[in-house]
Amino acid sequence: VNMATVVWRKRKRRRLLINGNIMDSSFVWLKSKYLLMYFLFLSAVSPVVAAHEFWIEPEQYFVDTKSMIKASLRIGDDFEGSTVVYHKSNTNRFELVNQERTEEINPRLGDDPALAMQAQRSGLHVAVHQSGISTLSYTKWEKFKSFADNKDFKNIQERHQARGLADKHFVEAYCRYSKSLIAVGDGAGNDQQNGLEIELVALQNPYTSDLSDGIQVAGYYQGRAQANTQIELFEKSPEGEVIASRLRTNDLGVVVLPVKPNHHYLVDMVVLREPSKTLAKDKRAVWETVWASLTFATK
Repeated sequence: VNMATVVWRKRKRRRLLINGNIMDSSFVWLKSKYLLMYFLFLSAVSPVVAAHEFWIEPEQYFVDTKSMIKASLRIGDDFEGSTVVYHKSNTNRFELVNQERTEEINPRLGDDPALAMQAQRSGLHVAVHQSGISTLSYTKWEKFKSFADNKDFKNIQERHQARGLADKHFVEAYCRYSKSLIAVGDGAGNDQQNGLEIELVALQNPYTSDLSDGIQVAGYYQGRAQANTQIELFEKSPEGEVIASRLRTNDLGVVVLPVKPNHHYLVDMVVLREPSKTLAKDKRAVWETVWASLTFATK
């Protein structure tokens, strides 16, 4: 396993990052005038604002049995970002999985936190969210290239030119697949593949395993292990400081993440591909990205 090659500290300023498919006319029926004002503001913001990591962030990673599990959907940079209130049109799947059953999460329009359910049994619970398809327009090649370089998409310029694509005013479509590990009671149990198109799976339970040598995480795309693939790790200290690292999976698609006690972690993996003919026609997209994220904490 190749360990971190780049480490950098987070910027202190916060960014507002927008997911372009969150808003529609149904928001006029929201009862809260503050939420309505919020969405009206978002609808006026240019859709070309870049959206980066998307993740599930629990209010507490350790929950007593019969207590409430609460978690927000977030979008931003460096494990710091804005809350995304729930909207059904931008959610294709939202579930809470434990060792015995899978429960569908059905928030109301505008709910934040989007996940608020009572824990009925002890054990490891996995929140699973799949977004709808959103789009991002690039007016300049340099911005797309910077993104592609950051995510380690090889030979992007050659690939782009080989398809005869314009180097400005083109569209990327993207979809998010997010998971979060939450310990209820003893937190016992194991993470597993949940049938997501792109998915990160913890091969050890962060709440019951010995993590002195790190935690193993496997990356999958369309059910296949992703060898030699970039993984980003965001580590948040109890004081709120974030350190980010870039690592790579080994030949088996597994990476060992170095972790510390009493920290929160966000793991990220992205795949770039050509869109299907249907998606290219519907969204006018020339590229598509699929994103996987995983959050957990340590004791």
